[in-house]
Amino acid sequence: MKKTMIAALLSTLAAAAVADINVGVTLSATGPAASLGIPEKNTIDLLPKTIAGQKVNYIVLDDASDTTTAVKNARKLISESNVDLIIGSTTTPNSLAMVDVAAETETPMIAMAASARIVEPMDAKRKWVFKTPQNDAQMSTAIVEHMTNNNVKTVAYIGFSDAYGEGWWNEFSKLAEVRKIKVVANERFNRVDTSVTGQVLKVLSAKPDAVLIGGAGTPAALPQKSLKEKGFKGIIYQTHGVANNDFLRVCGKDCEGTVLPTGPILVAAQLPADNPVKKSALEYLTKYEAANGKGSVSAFGGYAWDAGVLLANAAPAALKKAQPGSKEFRAALRDALETTRNVPGAHGVFNMSANDHLGLDQRARVMVTIQNGAWQLAK
Repeated sequence: MKKTMIAALLSTLAAAAVADINVGVTLSATGPAASLGIPEKNTIDLLPKTIAGQKVNYIVLDDASDTTTAVKNARKLISESNVDLIIGSTTTPNSLAMVDVAAETETPMIAMAASARIVEPMDAKRKWVFKTPQNDAQMSTAIVEHMTNNNVKTVAYIGFSDAYGEGWWNEFSKLAEVRKIKVVANERFNRVDTSVTGQVLKVLSAKPDAVLIGGAGTPAALPQKSLKEKGFKGIIYQTHGVANNDFLRVCGKDCEGTVLPTGPILVAAQLPADNPVKKSALEYLTKYEAANGKGSVSAFGGYAWDAGVLLANAAPAALKKAQPGSKEFRAALRDALETTRNVPGAHGVFNMSANDHLGLDQRARVMVTIQNGAWQLAK
């Protein structure tokens, strides 16, 4: 009897000694990317507070859309908060800059930014990095297919003068060439610019059938509004970087008729019943709108939600191998993320591998149009 009581006491003490899982989050709640970072921040509040009976703490920092701050935040979260995982950041430049920190400290990281360069090509550094947004290559394919089906022969490109804009240009221009679509202009603008008149005039002088804007968040509305103001009548395409209501608000009537690829979450209620992502997308949509109001959901909050989905799926396996707060747990968590199989999220079904740290296929994208100030599933 006495031995049994001692064993029970030791078991209780051992359980109590297990550290919490600490998750560090750096995102762009202010600055040019705030319209993307705010729904991500709101979503962190909805992520599970316990996983496999283990408490989970989220330490959230704002990087103000600044690359240097994102790196400082990542280092602070690792050195001061001893986090087991980093979620972030919101933008491609910030996330790319954080890859070195994740690798150097051997801390798994789940990025909420789109560029394929964050996880490709796989190497010793990217071994520690995963991401939830669809690759620009996947979305470029959807846009080029839509252009081909709508008899677009010539197209102009105007994108951010950073890694996001360059990534989109690289992927889109290659695919356009293969599909015999002639790119007649290639212009750039900064996220903080207040005018793109010069770039737009160059685009218009090339007389394209369509224009692709390689931007994200509300800054992507600037060239679109300028194109409309100057009388452009062709098709305007945007990337999945604008899939939130703040973009609709800022762009207003100038957005009407815009075409873009996005995750199924944005039109979850419009998806056919047999769509494999509909149920998981609606789960997130319902929870987010219950907390933030009807019509408030955006694709970007979904990227944060899917980071939580991946963590919840991987942590139980890691907990069987090591305790949180240790190097061994971080390594086990990385390994578990890499073996994610058939896990449905808000944006798609994740199947990762040693060479694929995104794990999404064509089920993670749909084409939508903006009609009457709302997202509509394209036919």
